[in-house]
Amino acid sequence: MKSGKIMSAVLSGCLAFSLLLAPAASAAESAQTDSNTEIINEIMDYIESYNVEGVDKDTLIRGAIDGMIYTLNDPYSMYLNSDEAAEFQHQLELEYVGIGFSLARNGTEVYIEEITPRSPAEQAGLKRGDVLLKINGTAIADLEADPFSAAPGSKLTLTVNRNGAAKSVNVTLKSMVTTSVTGKIVGQKIAYIALSGFTQNADKEFSAMLDKMRAAGMKSLVLDLRNNGGGYIDVAKNITSKFMESGIMMYTSDKSGALTPEIIKGGSKIGVPVVVLTNENSASASEALTGALRDNKIATIVGTRTYGKARIQNLVPISNGGELKLTTLKYLTPNKEDFNQIGLKPDIEVQSKTAQLITALQIAGMTNITASGDSHILNINGSPFAGNVGLLKQGDKVYASARVLATLVESEVAWDAKNKKVLVTNGAGSISSFALASKEALSQNDETYVELNAFKKKFPALTWSYDAALKQLKLSVK
Repeated sequence: MKSGKIMSAVLSGCLAFSLLLAPAASAAESAQTDSNTEIINEIMDYIESYNVEGVDKDTLIRGAIDGMIYTLNDPYSMYLNSDEAAEFQHQLELEYVGIGFSLARNGTEVYIEEITPRSPAEQAGLKRGDVLLKINGTAIADLEADPFSAAPGSKLTLTVNRNGAAKSVNVTLKSMVTTSVTGKIVGQKIAYIALSGFTQNADKEFSAMLDKMRAAGMKSLVLDLRNNGGGYIDVAKNITSKFMESGIMMYTSDKSGALTPEIIKGGSKIGVPVVVLTNENSASASEALTGALRDNKIATIVGTRTYGKARIQNLVPISNGGELKLTTLKYLTPNKEDFNQIGLKPDIEVQSKTAQLITALQIAGMTNITASGDSHILNINGSPFAGNVGLLKQGDKVYASARVLATLVESEVAWDAKNKKVLVTNGAGSISSFALASKEALSQNDETYVELNAFKKKFPALTWSYDAALKQLKLSVK
């Protein structure tokens, strides 16, 4: 199997929806429906009775339903049978079977980037930065199926590489729920809150976390919506009300084309500078919140362009226990931007996961930053985050990610393909170059790295140290 099959993924479907009761039909509509139903039943009877290959009636019915939905040319509308509907609800509430870690890739390596506290992964002794080699004796690249899709209670043996040594760990799959809201203070009273999904209780959890951050002296806020695939739109509206007293969150439009404003009333001002982090997996309800905070000039958006799902589905219960997820509304940002299949462009575009976080913290007011770790893990001012510093070591030379280094000194980085040089442009427009030919720079796995002594000569604000025993790097700016 390709190792991508076991990488952590965003909530499938990228959701924003509300509940809807089935509409009542008029007498004329009922008569027409009865006539149409007779035709469908007639054709189904002929197929069932005479088709040479034979066919299952339930399969015919499901095919007819899927065919109707297919003609809508809408990737978000779908029919869910009772089992699929139950699984959908699990996904929406961030419930899954697993061991409680997220995976990332560096070149050909698949490694553990984050571990959920008190999870089977943590209890088994797995650590951030462990590189997955084998699962149940099969090399990662050779797996034919996702081993983490097994039933709760299934046991796995993971072989990992930790600091150059192979280690086998036994772990048991468990039914788990991803916490929708996490948060912490990251130095200089900057609050960091990650919102992973708009579950039914996410608004209450967000409100409680916001109160906790305020009690800790919050002076600014970084709201991380990266990889948040969406959820309940009314929950997104409730969270929006924690940022603004009143105003337009978004506009909706049904098949008539008329625009209806979704208005925030009785909210509260956030009262501190806000930075929102987005990426290509920030979708649907995440985009509604992002657009509201951007257009109402409450937040600066940092990261990459969002997914681009400006459509809302209603969930209609069906008499057989299934559900119809049907697109019923378009939505636009307060500035009336329809970004469907386009995405929202950030105010400040930053590609690297680590550079995105550092940029957001800088905008939020962080002036003293220490980024430490290696090619797999990242700590900012001693606090763990997803990402890495891009450590490479060749002989006595130590290199770090060009994007991370440039971001730390608040500069822009570019690649000069013709001359094979890394170009770093500071705020005054002065350009410093680091060439592959002189070994001041390296290129590996489509990433560029700069030798740290060479970088410090041109950017003396950076200090660095390398711990040979831990094989970790520390980068600091003040």
